[in-house]
Amino acid sequence: GVGDGPLPSLGEAGGSNKGDVHSSTVWCLGVAPGGVRFLSGSEDGSMAIWKCYTANERKRLFPNERAVSSTDGLWSCVGVLPNAHSGYAILSIDCAPSRAGHGRIVSGGGDNSIHIYREEMPCEDSKESNGSGMNFASIGPKFAYDAVAVDAHTGDVNCVKWHPKDGRCLISAGDDGAVKVWKYTRE
Repeated sequence: GVGDGPLPSLGEAGGSNKGDVHSSTVWCLGVAPGGVRFLSGSEDGSMAIWKCYTANERKRLFPNERAVSSTDGLWSCVGVLPNAHSGYAILSIDCAPSRAGHGRIVSGGGDNSIHIYREEMPCEDSKESNGSGMNFASIGPKFAYDAVAVDAHTGDVNCVKWHPKDGRCLISAGDDGAVKVWKYTRE
């Protein structure tokens, strides 16, 4: 039955920047719908954006990065929002489902607030190069505040989730014992 026997072994999938992205406890993770990005939220108030590179991208972009197998990809941190909740802990992150049609990210934290972020698409003119022909605009996403609900709960916002089908609806839960339903409208 369920729960019987030992758990299968998990191998580490590899990634750079391990241990040097957040300076404190990582409380939450949010996986983007396509599965090639995830976000991590920390006690230090930072939110990191991670990207999965294919094996070919790893070999081309990160030639010195060690891999167990030639078919292994690489998870790498591509951006950090250092004060996503004004230095308070980030306790929950969720990425809007694909069918929401807007790709927003929601987070809840120790500042009692809910923040919604949107990804800003870089302009062709703003691409920078490091001399290798690789432009940072294609790697590092830029996020901006889209909306914020200050004092969404009386106490920490412990959990935020988008509705799986309706991108205008999200829910939150907090230290105050309340579960709230929110309506999000794009401006």
